[in-house]
Amino acid sequence: MEHIVTYLKPVSILKKAFGATIFIFAFYVIVFQSMLFGFFMISFAVYLISSEGTQINLDNNTYRNIWSIFAIHFGKWKPNPEFEYISVFKGKQKQRVNSLGASTSFTDVVFLINLFYNRNKHITFYRTFDKEDAFKVAQHFKLALGIDILDATEREQKWL
Repeated sequence: MEHIVTYLKPVSILKKAFGATIFIFAFYVIVFQSMLFGFFMISFAVYLISSEGTQINLDNNTYRNIWSIFAIHFGKWKPNPEFEYISVFKGKQKQRVNSLGASTSFTDVVFLINLFYNRNKHITFYRTFDKEDAFKVAQHFKLALGIDILDATEREQKWL
């Protein structure tokens, strides 16, 4: 059995519901209206309900950036570089919402798990809003890959 760790960026339930509604309505449009416009609607619905992420195969020592729809993952496997350490990094994520001429932006604190190699290159493997969850995943990588964790969530960084 292969040990594959998968991270997918979450898609909101509202976005999934809207995408599913467009997907179903697109079949009506294909049958009774315009086939071209119906296929355009299907492609837009697929875009709404799809997600991006990363997978790492611990058995084969490979990773890939994936695009996922309906739990089917697409992406090319690449050999893992020699990972040096794991960094749990605290950052901010901004989201802008526009509606009927009015706009607002939201800022959330996000925790990123980066796997570093070649001194300063990294792969962002996991993103969460929960600090405990970030360290739990980092600990899993520490055990699986045999590397150290750098806590970069505070101004003063420390090795765990």
